[in-house]
Amino acid sequence: MSNYLAVATVTGALQHVLSGAAAAVPGAKVSTARPDGAAPAARDPGINIFLYQVMPNAAYRNADLPTRRANGQVVQRPQAALTLHYLFSFYGDENNLEPQRLLGALVRQLHARPLLTHQDIVQTLANPPYDTLLATSNLADQLDLVRFTPLGLSLEELSKVWSIFFQSPYVLSVAYQGSAVLIETDETAQPALPVQTRNLYVMPFRQPVIDKVSSTAGESAPIFAPSTLQIDGKQLQGDVTAVLLGGVERAPNSVGEKRITLPVPGDLQAGARSLQVVHKLLLGSPAPGTPHRGIESNVATFILRPQINLPIVKTTAPDPQGGPPSPALQLTVDLTIGKEQRVALLLNATAPGSALSYSFLLPPRLADANVVTIPIPGAAAGQFFVRLQIDGAESALDLDPLSANFGPTVTLP
Repeated sequence: MSNYLAVATVTGALQHVLSGAAAAVPGAKVSTARPDGAAPAARDPGINIFLYQVMPNAAYRNADLPTRRANGQVVQRPQAALTLHYLFSFYGDENNLEPQRLLGALVRQLHARPLLTHQDIVQTLANPPYDTLLATSNLADQLDLVRFTPLGLSLEELSKVWSIFFQSPYVLSVAYQGSAVLIETDETAQPALPVQTRNLYVMPFRQPVIDKVSSTAGESAPIFAPSTLQIDGKQLQGDVTAVLLGGVERAPNSVGEKRITLPVPGDLQAGARSLQVVHKLLLGSPAPGTPHRGIESNVATFILRPQINLPIVKTTAPDPQGGPPSPALQLTVDLTIGKEQRVALLLNATAPGSALSYSFLLPPRLADANVVTIPIPGAAAGQFFVRLQIDGAESALDLDPLSANFGPTVTLP
């Protein structure tokens, strides 16, 4: 790697390397001025080197690993990788074809020796003025040598390059790129602790696959808070098997290759819930090792349905517009209702043949709760089935009038 003087060192080394090519025309010199600045006189032969563009190097750009720990300590020196774009201009007597002879000498030189070698850089830094200006440059220590390749610029692209030089007439020129120049900071990295022991593990890749999630009460049975989940699939059993549900890894009741059972956790909210099977790998010493997070299954979903606890309380709720209180129903649910969940109360008349029904949305809440009060303005008198819908998951309804769990129902007013 190299320090901040790397770019200037590349330009200086180029001037040194091309001084031999300039000898193809007697009296020719190599300069590093702007083409519109201190350029040689119209008939003085010479080669001018101008760095006109610097771009990030695509090959090394993503090789810069994280350089600091969470506490800010440097674990690796930050590295910037650059590609340098040079414009070589040729001056001299056109009648004697001096610019063209210099062009041919430069192309021959950079094609035969496209790399800036360690010796080229050392010789450059040994001669004035670079022995003073670039005395602390360490480009010669860079492992990857800087390579020069010609750029196939079209006439239009070349004219755009020359257009940046104000009132400067065009002269014969070619463009080359030099890559890569790797620049590091002078910060001292904190070395990591040495590795004392190594453990090598070879194991097949066995990803668990979930086919379906249902209740142990039956494949078509609804899933409630007291239910037990049944996860069916393939390759479900690992060294240590957990179920990621609600953002928490949970230990299942039973684990097999094709089936896992897990009680519904009490901290879940009603609605569509997702889960994954997680295989933890036992790694480290002493044996059998410490569980480490390993392979995860696909994501499977199920609907967790709420249940309304009796009794249903008839009450009133204040009018947000400042009017008289409106009738309301207070419901207690077996699951906590999130303050941001969408909650709707559905009422359907129990009278045979009646199509009377209502839908009421729960107003915004400030906190999670399992008791909610829902205003029911304009509801007619009569007996109604009561359902609660939370994020699309509806509470159960028993329509058998002979059942002990008929309903739930409420009589209005």
